[in-house]
Amino acid sequence: MTAPALILLNPADSVAVATREIAAGTPVQVGDFTGVARDAIPSGHKIALRALDLGAPVLKYGQVIGSVTQPIEAGAHVHVHNLGMGDARLDEAIGGAYQPTTVTEEATFQGILRPSGKVGTRNYIGVIASVNCSATVCRCIAEAFKGDALADFPNIDGVVAITHGSGCGMSGSGEGLAILRRTLRGYADHSNFAGILLIGLGCEVNQLAPLADSLAPRSLGLLARLTIQDEGGTRETVERGVALVKAMLPAANAVTRQTVPARHLTVGLQCGGSDGYSGITANPALGAAVDLLVRQGGTAILSETPEIYGAEHLLTARAASPAIADKLLGQIRWWEDYTRLHKGDMNNNPSPGNKAGGITTILEKSLGAVAKAGATGLMGVVDYAEPAAPQGLIFMDTPGYDPVSATGQVAGGATLICFTTGRGSTYGCKPTPSLKLATNSALFRRMSLDMDFNAGVILDDGVSVAEAGAALFQLMLDTASGAPTRSEAHGMGDNEFVPWQLGAVM
Repeated sequence: MTAPALILLNPADSVAVATREIAAGTPVQVGDFTGVARDAIPSGHKIALRALDLGAPVLKYGQVIGSVTQPIEAGAHVHVHNLGMGDARLDEAIGGAYQPTTVTEEATFQGILRPSGKVGTRNYIGVIASVNCSATVCRCIAEAFKGDALADFPNIDGVVAITHGSGCGMSGSGEGLAILRRTLRGYADHSNFAGILLIGLGCEVNQLAPLADSLAPRSLGLLARLTIQDEGGTRETVERGVALVKAMLPAANAVTRQTVPARHLTVGLQCGGSDGYSGITANPALGAAVDLLVRQGGTAILSETPEIYGAEHLLTARAASPAIADKLLGQIRWWEDYTRLHKGDMNNNPSPGNKAGGITTILEKSLGAVAKAGATGLMGVVDYAEPAAPQGLIFMDTPGYDPVSATGQVAGGATLICFTTGRGSTYGCKPTPSLKLATNSALFRRMSLDMDFNAGVILDDGVSVAEAGAALFQLMLDTASGAPTRSEAHGMGDNEFVPWQLGAVM
């Protein structure tokens, strides 16, 4: 099946989206519009369906995505040269679209039940640095378990070093240290880690003892800590650390996957390298899968606050309570102040790659991004790296930068990441598997060894969003049961721990 050259997403829209490159002078037709393309329209970009005067709002998805910055003729290319953000954000009654979700537990996956009652999708041992000064030691310890070192322990997915560039040169109190400690604690307590070894230097601001003392109890021998200065140096710490991890292997290997309800699955929702198709194929398909997950009692974490900007009214309308909506709007206001402080604005967010793919304003990007959240109620709003609770759709305040955002989601309990991309993100993640969902078939073919799911079939083969969402939901269950993602098959995901850094570097 060949997709039509143009797609009209909503009868009220003033633009349509090209599904392939359209040469200038080509006759085109969509909806009630019949005319000629006045300019070349790249694939994924917008064409005007009627003449638009200076200052007129431009609609896509039935929503305002910006204002005209110079008069636009019908059939013209609509992009950064003639469309700006303007003052187009909308308000909507809080909670007006909220509908409670009836939970029916039928779907299952093969999970790893921990003594705490949590359920993991992977079985790693983590070597976690308190400070950048202990990062190299952590990596050296993890490297000792590469190759055939775990051949006798087939139930262990690997030993992974969790390292970062912070932990000192910062205030001993305040939000910067609080966020780092919360993030490290979320990883150390994560259900995908069977055992944890914490490594500190000794003199850092982020001292090891408070972190270790804040963690949930683990079985004997599956939680250990070392301080480089106390051990006598780096070589001594590496030797001692390798011995401690080796001692953990038998207990970590003694797990068996068992059938558990899908309510035990927590999925982080990401989009990166977005294009003009993101809000048409992959994000709506992911939203349909999220609705299926939530109806099973599972949890989905929507994040990237700068990338819901201008579409937050669609979420507040679904808020289960005014307090939930108020907290989300408070986070939006914080980001407005934060960007002004650094002499930027929220419309700085669309990247060069986003714009090359057809996205013009942050409003347009956000409207497409929110589609990942499906249609169920917004049940909670949490701060960065906080536990995602209660069950259902949760919003977590994070930057739009994918590694930072996904790090917060994993710290909040995500046991699976679903990552939509139109330009070709290759994001991998340990200890949480990451599924890459291509927005278009050309990308899926071009980067076939990196993409896990082709949402381009919605355009190319006439597959409905609901059908694609059901197929994706099954892939999510299969992955949670142990089926490897593309990034896992390549051994990727060792360097994607990137906590959000706030505060002065001292």
